[in-house]
Amino acid sequence: MAERERRTTPPFGGVFVPRSHVMDAEDVARAIRRMAHEIVEHNHGLDGVDLVGLQTGGVPLAHALAAELVDIEGTVVPVGSLDVAFYRDDIGIRPVLPEEVTDIPFDIDGRTLVLVDDVLFTGRTIRAALDALGDYGRPRAVQLAVMVDRGHRELPIRPDFVGKNLPTRRDEMVNVTPEGVALGEMSK
Repeated sequence: MAERERRTTPPFGGVFVPRSHVMDAEDVARAIRRMAHEIVEHNHGLDGVDLVGLQTGGVPLAHALAAELVDIEGTVVPVGSLDVAFYRDDIGIRPVLPEEVTDIPFDIDGRTLVLVDDVLFTGRTIRAALDALGDYGRPRAVQLAVMVDRGHRELPIRPDFVGKNLPTRRDEMVNVTPEGVALGEMSK
């Protein structure tokens, strides 16, 4: 779970308390390796493919995928970052915290973009990301890679590449780090 969500989820500013660890560091590395292979296979190579990590949780995953793609194909894939705070549809419901940088140092027109995020929940962050990308150009295709798909979709959005499907309750939280994936709750 991104730090921004941690600060804006009741209890506000609470602490994530893990209840169970569902993936360890080796599992996360293995999932990244598998997703990288799937990206290469799905796109018949890496020609015209760029990665865009969503702030904050998707950026380190995008860089990890890029490093794995270099190991697999020997090709450096450009990586950008995208902050979707001003594109969210819940601006009036929760605070807007645009504190991370959007940095897409390449032209996205006609390219295949792989959006990367740590956790897919309702799909609203991805919808906001798609809206934001429209301000940067018109990609040929947009694909979605997530480490954890926890279900509870409110929009017709589904990932192309998934590290782990993890059914959860709506009130549970998922925390993704390079050291693993934990399931738990927020507390004061």
